[in-house]
Amino acid sequence: MLTLLVSYLLLGACAGLIAGLFGLGGGIIIVPVLVFSFEAQGMAPEVLTHVAVGTSLATIIVTSISSIRTHHKKEGVLWPVFWPLAAGICLGAIAGAKTAGSLSGASLQMAIGCFAIVIAVQMALGLKPKPTRTVPGRPSLGVVGGIIGWGSALFGIGGGSLTVPYLSWNNVNMQKAVGTAAACGLPIAVMGALTNIQEGWGHPKLMDWSLGYVYLPAFCGIVLTSAVFARFGALLAHRLPADILKRVFALLLFVVGVRFLLANYN
Repeated sequence: MLTLLVSYLLLGACAGLIAGLFGLGGGIIIVPVLVFSFEAQGMAPEVLTHVAVGTSLATIIVTSISSIRTHHKKEGVLWPVFWPLAAGICLGAIAGAKTAGSLSGASLQMAIGCFAIVIAVQMALGLKPKPTRTVPGRPSLGVVGGIIGWGSALFGIGGGSLTVPYLSWNNVNMQKAVGTAAACGLPIAVMGALTNIQEGWGHPKLMDWSLGYVYLPAFCGIVLTSAVFARFGALLAHRLPADILKRVFALLLFVVGVRFLLANYN
């Protein structure tokens, strides 16, 4: 157990570092690494991907609170935009977690693999939507929030890779887009994690120390180090060649995505 806890501490550090360096939520790396870790532990293949997603969402609850406080102090959160987005996000995250719960482990891994490849291509090519619109009204924001919440809970991420491009497309400056996306990560994580706990409750193939589809040793290890290293990553981002680092990380994500697809292709 001690060796596993150390590995989860290291995973939290890596996830936080990546989040700080690239402005991505740690979930994009936490989920694949947890899948590999759970495979090595011998966790049942029927549940290990669901547990990786649920555990990732649970860790985002902790990390997003710290992030929200930081962005709020810098007036980086558009609260009038956040609230209608959050209303849709809550419903969408429940639906996304239930969608994940209804999929087989192999199907869920393939979905995550496809998403990883899309994000890898976006990062490698620097694809960004042109700011050609203005922020829509509350009903439209609620619908968009539902879509963001669904996709984020399905993939076990905080939603920044979806929310930031959407807000940028609507002429929100990058600082406020990132801050508002960080705030949106909290309702995604809370509703997604709670639904994953409910979906996995009492499953006979879960390991000890599981709370539904949340594996507590991994959760504890990750949250202890991720927030600290996220701040360190943000400092490094100003000193290292960001474009080269993004391409290297994009290649890593692409390889992970392809691996998931090939491992589950019948």
